[in-house]
Amino acid sequence: MNKTIAIITGASSGMGRDFVLALDRDERFDEIWVIARRADRLEALRPTLRAPLRTLPMDLTDPAALGRFRSLLEADKPNVAVLVNASGYGKFARHDEISLDETLGMIDLNCRALVAVTELTLLYMQKGGRIYQLGSLSSFQPVPYMNVYAASKAFVLSYSRGLNVELKPRGIRVMAVCPGWVKTDFFDRAETQEKKTVTYFNRLYESADVVKLALRDMKRGKDVSILGLPVRNQVRAVKLLPHKLIMAVWMKQQGLPK
Repeated sequence: MNKTIAIITGASSGMGRDFVLALDRDERFDEIWVIARRADRLEALRPTLRAPLRTLPMDLTDPAALGRFRSLLEADKPNVAVLVNASGYGKFARHDEISLDETLGMIDLNCRALVAVTELTLLYMQKGGRIYQLGSLSSFQPVPYMNVYAASKAFVLSYSRGLNVELKPRGIRVMAVCPGWVKTDFFDRAETQEKKTVTYFNRLYESADVVKLALRDMKRGKDVSILGLPVRNQVRAVKLLPHKLIMAVWMKQQGLPK
């Protein structure tokens, strides 16, 4: 009998790690596959889990890594009950202050790798399968000085919601998880200069709370999960107000030149 597994990318820290812990606590899996670049952090999860752990240290922007992931699925032919795509990163800076490699890397990891992992995994999902895709509050609006990151997360939101409709006949659910600011390692990589580009954070949420709501919202049949009334209100405002105004407010909050 094929084993039932969960797959979590970006599992070494932040929301990816909290998804691993929450899924292992709430459900039973024959194995949990965790993917991230840092092997030591993946191994650190092992003593905290009930389920057997398979660590897959790899960089998903590397085509060879995606080929290895495909081969592992083909060899094991598991029933993937849950997929969480939590890998991703952003940069805070003006476009010409970010190297082209970093800019394209954001697109490769946040969009290309997410789609590749999703499409490869769907071959091994059955009715009742669930996919959580990590988006952002910035999925809903253009964000100067976080421009490519925000655009990549807009892609994640659109792709996830559309895919959720396509997969309805198969009984597989897809949900975009779109939090505001969250206390994670994201900020360690996001800043590119000694001078801080983004300095105003109206509220920082706990990663575990984002995950807790996401699991609940999936059960409620939602295709988007947004933690916090202030964040949900901002999303509503973005839908009603001109993006030019929204960007002007953002620039004023951050003290950036208009």
